[in-house]
Amino acid sequence: MFLHQDLDDPRRQWLIRALAMGVVGTAAPSAWAQSILGSKPGPLPPGQSIYRLQGEVQVNNQPANQQTPIKPGDTIQTGRNSELIFAVGTHAMIVRSDSRLTLESQPSSSDSAIGGFITAGLRLLTGKLLSVSRNSPMKVTTATATIGIRGTGFYVESEADRSYFCTCYGATEVQATDDPQSKESVTASHHDRPLYIVKDGAAGSNIRNAPFKNHTDLELALIEAIVGRTTPFVFAKDAYSGPRRNY
Repeated sequence: MFLHQDLDDPRRQWLIRALAMGVVGTAAPSAWAQSILGSKPGPLPPGQSIYRLQGEVQVNNQPANQQTPIKPGDTIQTGRNSELIFAVGTHAMIVRSDSRLTLESQPSSSDSAIGGFITAGLRLLTGKLLSVSRNSPMKVTTATATIGIRGTGFYVESEADRSYFCTCYGATEVQATDDPQSKESVTASHHDRPLYIVKDGAAGSNIRNAPFKNHTDLELALIEAIVGRTTPFVFAKDAYSGPRRNY
C-alpha cells in the first residue's frame, strides 16, 4: 500500500526522480522497482483508473477498490487518513483525505474522450488535490475561487472561507468567486507564485501571496508517470525536501 510518508524513503525518491528525468523507462516493471514502490510508476493498463488507494474512498457514493473505474461526471469522496491516486484520460490526480471532488464533464469526440465525454472541470468544495494535465483546458472551482487551467500541474486546498492554490507549472487564471475585481494571471515554471484566495477582503484584494506548502515534486513526478509523462522542470539535487503535509 502506498503511503504518503513513503515519499521519505531515499530509494523511492531516487527511483521516481529517475522516472521524472527519463533516466528510467516507464514500460515493464522490474523486481527492484516493485520492491521499492510496490509497483513501478507507469501508464495504467487500459480500463484501469486507480493507481493506489488508502483508507476509505468512495466513487459516486459507493466504496471503491483497485478495479473501480473513474470517468468524467463522477464524484470522489475520501475519508479521514485516506488518499486516492488515479488517472482519467490525460489527467492524473492525488486526492487527499477528507475531500470531495466532482469531475465535471462535457461531450466530446476527441480521442481522449471516455465514453464520449471529457473532463471539463474539477469542483473541489472541500479538501486537497494535486493534479497534472497537458493541453486540456478546464475550470477548477473551490469554495472561494474559480480558476482557469490551460493544461498544467497544480495543487489546491479548499476551505469554506479560504482557498490555497499553487500553479506548479503552466499557466492559470485565478479569480475570487465573489469578487470579480480580484483576478490574476499566473505563469509558473516551478511553484513560482502560490496564492490564497479569500472572501473577507475589500474589492480587488481577495487574492494574496502564500507560501509553498503541502505538496512535493516527487508527487508530481509520480502522477505524471502514471499517464506516461515527465515533469517539465529539471529536478534540483534537493528537490524532495518539500514541507510536511498537515492533515
